[in-house]
Amino acid sequence: MRKYILFFVVILCACQNNHYERDVLWYDREAANWNEALPIGNGHIAAMAYGGAGVSRYDLNEETIYEGGPYDNGNPLCREHLDEIRRLVFDGKNDSAQVLAERYIRADSTMPQGATYQPAGTLLLRHDVRKGYETSVSHYRRCLYVDSALSVVTYKRGGVEYREESFCSLANNVMAIRVTASRPGRVSLTAYLDYPVTRDISYQTSDGVLILNGKTRPLARQGEERLRFTTRAKVVSEGGRQWHRGKHVYVKDADAVTIYVAMATNFRRYDDISGDEVAKADSIINKEYDYSVLRKEHIRQYKKQFDRMELRLAACNGNTKPTDWRIRNYKRTHDLSLVELLFQYGRYLLISSSQPGCQPTNLQGKWNKDMHPSWNCNYTLNVNTEMNYWPCETANLAECDEPLIRMAQEMSEHGRGTARVMYGCRGWVAHHNTDLWRMTGAVCHPRYGAWPMAGAWLCENLWRHYEFNQDKEYLASVYECMRGAAEFYLDFLVEDPRTGRMVVCPSLSPENGPAHLTKKRKKGNKKLKELVTMQAGVTMDNQMLYSLFSHVSEAACILGRDADFRKQCLDMRSRLMPMQVGKRGQLQEWVEDWDSPKDKHRHVSHLWGLYPGSLITKDSVRLFKAAKETMRWRGDYATGWSIAWKLCFWARLLDGNHANRLISNFINPINSENNIAWGNGGIYPNMLCAHPPFQIDGNFGFTAGIIEMLVQSHTGKTEYLPALPKQWSNGYVKGVRLRGGKIIKEMRWKDGKVIKIEETR
Repeated sequence: MRKYILFFVVILCACQNNHYERDVLWYDREAANWNEALPIGNGHIAAMAYGGAGVSRYDLNEETIYEGGPYDNGNPLCREHLDEIRRLVFDGKNDSAQVLAERYIRADSTMPQGATYQPAGTLLLRHDVRKGYETSVSHYRRCLYVDSALSVVTYKRGGVEYREESFCSLANNVMAIRVTASRPGRVSLTAYLDYPVTRDISYQTSDGVLILNGKTRPLARQGEERLRFTTRAKVVSEGGRQWHRGKHVYVKDADAVTIYVAMATNFRRYDDISGDEVAKADSIINKEYDYSVLRKEHIRQYKKQFDRMELRLAACNGNTKPTDWRIRNYKRTHDLSLVELLFQYGRYLLISSSQPGCQPTNLQGKWNKDMHPSWNCNYTLNVNTEMNYWPCETANLAECDEPLIRMAQEMSEHGRGTARVMYGCRGWVAHHNTDLWRMTGAVCHPRYGAWPMAGAWLCENLWRHYEFNQDKEYLASVYECMRGAAEFYLDFLVEDPRTGRMVVCPSLSPENGPAHLTKKRKKGNKKLKELVTMQAGVTMDNQMLYSLFSHVSEAACILGRDADFRKQCLDMRSRLMPMQVGKRGQLQEWVEDWDSPKDKHRHVSHLWGLYPGSLITKDSVRLFKAAKETMRWRGDYATGWSIAWKLCFWARLLDGNHANRLISNFINPINSENNIAWGNGGIYPNMLCAHPPFQIDGNFGFTAGIIEMLVQSHTGKTEYLPALPKQWSNGYVKGVRLRGGKIIKEMRWKDGKVIKIEETR
């Protein structure tokens, strides 16, 4: 009997000890490449930590390092040819309309996707080993503590335990790295900064401070106005000797070394780069920091946000194996504690990349090492940017929404000129992409870029923030932005002669087109297929405008404003094309019944009304059933971010077991060297979402989807455990935010039934 008691005590202690490291990513080897490195950040600055015992590498980023400077890309020729493009669409000559749009809607073929996000440099620490000492490394462990936002590397060499700790302070806009050893005088290293290119980059060293100064590339046809940046790393050694030569700082036989990193640019706002990057960086790097105090303040500030929410699906922590092993074996182990970790990782990434006063999190958050990142590492507005912010409200990180709200307001300023120049309309417009300079004209080929609906989607985010906080002052602050978007569509909508309905034309269902309109063309000796996407009155447009007109009308009523304008919005809403169910029972993507069961496209845009919208619910039985049929057609495999969106869809369709299948698909191990191939997505060893290549939106969509499985409040009443899988029979969650301002203080369930729930405001 005593043996059995001892056994259970050991198991209990193991679970309790593991609880401390429940929210941690850890690895037993160094990062071989960027997709294995670990992200740290505070919204303004960021780094990828590789954690080497020989050479430790940090790829650095500052959020405003973009090519060029302020610019405008509205195409004035569009207005002259708009009627002709519309006529071709209504006559069924969609391919001819698309050719014309390529000439007159896209602003400049030399700027295919706007300005490019650029790195701030790389900090390298070469750990030197004194002659006569053992060089082999043992007990290596590399960790990212999601619950305290610390990157930690530990290992043994020559009987000495080394520890390298790093973070980007949320309390102070500085990055800190500290290297310590278990014995005095055993830290020796060489520190230096590097950059991927040499043009317009210079280095210098002064009083232990490494300095990198640079200019970004000019934008095509923009002239020489461009952004300047500086990166500075101050090396502070304790004991031993320190000196510098050239672009290197050397430390010999120190007890410990701390490096403080500051990054800054001359950016002031999207239309002003008159700032002083040197003065900004100096004001940060010249402060006298106490590392222990800095660390303590950072963790305290971080935990104010992170600790609001907790999720427990597993009875005991399974974090006894390295994270990459757990990812590779998930389909065999069904490791629920890995689901918990991936959920909290999404919250960690949001806190680390989107804080009040900073830029919104872009296609890669704030983490990028390349001069030519995929899709310019910009803001793709036909789903990806908005997806980044899906968990903000429900995951109890409402303040992280501020950068996107501010970007929408800035785009409304810039977009007024675009609406007038391109379309002769009031209000403001934005297309499928933007960048630091808040450009609002169309970029990319028209089969992707001739989509004037970004304003409507961004305003959905503005309204959602109000739904959760019920703050009338906030609503008043964003009302003009929402009103301006509605004004544009009141002017831009045109009557479709085929149906008599008011439609957006030209437009498209993002990045997808009817199969029968696909054109074959030759390029050299190759035969290529070219999508013809240009349409009028696509389902997604109608859904978003129905929501926009509804929300603007309600906002006007709440604020006691614009009675006549409110009536105009409601009248126009009544003239929109309603959602249609096709002959096979699917929700139609286009006005015509063109959907194909063979269509497996990653965008499922016509289900926007299901999620993130709230137009399709279980109460709209016919549409709800049609949405489910559409999801069956599209299948469960896709690129990483698309799997996350499908997870949200199945949660809203109240099918927890199917949603759980999407979780399994999302935790699909992608080789860390697979940075360009398209196909089925998943996650890299560092748990970042793989399109592939890396896109951070899937991480945020995953976190949002988990909450939708547990709690939903979009219908006006709260549903508890609406899409609970069989495997999640017991669990606990705290901190979920609900529409109306309530927070679930605690919810417990057992055998699939809620046994305790407590809500608070």
